[in-house]
Amino acid sequence: MKYYFVIGSREFLLEKEAVEEVIRERAYYYQLKNKPADFWILPSPEFWNYYQTQNSKQTSELKNLSDIKNCVAIVSTNKDFICWIKLRYQNVASGSFLAPNKAIKSPLLFRT
Repeated sequence: MKYYFVIGSREFLLEKEAVEEVIRERAYYYQLKNKPADFWILPSPEFWNYYQTQNSKQTSELKNLSDIKNCVAIVSTNKDFICWIKLRYQNVASGSFLAPNKAIKSPLLFRT
């Protein structure tokens, strides 16, 4: 399955911006429409280490995101939602990956 994501610093996404409100509103909308969730917010996402090694040129300017403890990702199977999030929060990186695979066994795994 293909997953799309935006990733940013924990400080930016959870403290400086109202991303929690956006996610809460979307979850409420999905609940009203009886739609299953197709988006998740992941602190310290496990996929990020693998993604960085596979896309080093693309992620080289994201040095502040090299330590996954400082990262938060919004992951979705809905490409349009992630594009909208990327436009709304411009201080984030975006990308996509296929999972599960040998390197990413569980796409929604995160560290606590």
